[in-house]
Amino acid sequence: MFLFRRSDANSARFRALRELYRSFTEQNGPEARSRRLLRDWLSPEQRAQFDANNYFEVTGSHTGRRYRVQYGTLSNVVELDVAGQPAIGWCFVPDRALVAGDVMLAQKIALETDEAAVLALAHRFSPRLPSLPRVVRRAY
Repeated sequence: MFLFRRSDANSARFRALRELYRSFTEQNGPEARSRRLLRDWLSPEQRAQFDANNYFEVTGSHTGRRYRVQYGTLSNVVELDVAGQPAIGWCFVPDRALVAGDVMLAQKIALETDEAAVLALAHRFSPRLPSLPRVVRRAY
């Protein structure tokens, strides 16, 4: 029934093989490849921002406005005011399902090359402020 007899040595080999396979797929899966491609396209300043904060800032091609592209695929672009605070949220994504790094790269290129066309089709939303922890009260 089984190809190998169960033994401690075989179990250790299988665990090592499973760990090797898992690490290989983590390093070479779609998400990892898209992050590498995105990092290759980022400027040194954007790459440092992305590595430190999981977002990077982009300057629009027509208006010169600054946008923060946060890690994710939906509702992850916010326009920044002069103080660097989120002012307006913009939602635009490719019409195919892609991993986060590929979506962020498409958003970066779109804002840097044709900001007006992107904003014409994007959905505008109000960016949420970070939520504060709520006090939970018991109902008696």
